[in-house]
Amino acid sequence: MQVTDRITGGVLVALGAAAAWFGSRLPAVPGQDIGPAVFPMMIGFGLIACGALIAFGIGQSFEAPEPAEPSGAPRPRLGAIGVIIPPALLLFYVLASETLGFLLTAAIMVLVAGLALGSRLSIAIPVALGAPVLVHLAFAKLLRVPLPEGLIPAPW
Repeated sequence: MQVTDRITGGVLVALGAAAAWFGSRLPAVPGQDIGPAVFPMMIGFGLIACGALIAFGIGQSFEAPEPAEPSGAPRPRLGAIGVIIPPALLLFYVLASETLGFLLTAAIMVLVAGLALGSRLSIAIPVALGAPVLVHLAFAKLLRVPLPEGLIPAPW
């Protein structure tokens, strides 16, 4: 059974709306402009936006149709070994983030995950360089969560 993009997008919109609504109900912290409600609301609004894009089929024209496999079922690029990549990346973060720092550790993680998922090197490298910077900005400046500095401290 295949689930259509409209159903998947609708579920993501509902999940995002629930996260944003429940996040908005969290109590404020006295003396702080930004409280615990900000992060779940950001995630919720992001899920709503992504779910709506999926439901309305925006971006499907960018997808290249995959050639049919002769055996009928598509084969995963990494096979069964791909299952251990997410937990291995989390373990790598736990072990390396204090020494390497958040920016370098996250860049390595994004690059490895992108390549494991089949991304081209020309796309994986810029994303691996940009995404950790944006995440660091969100956590360090907006949420005021300290992240490990390591070898490459953030300039802000």
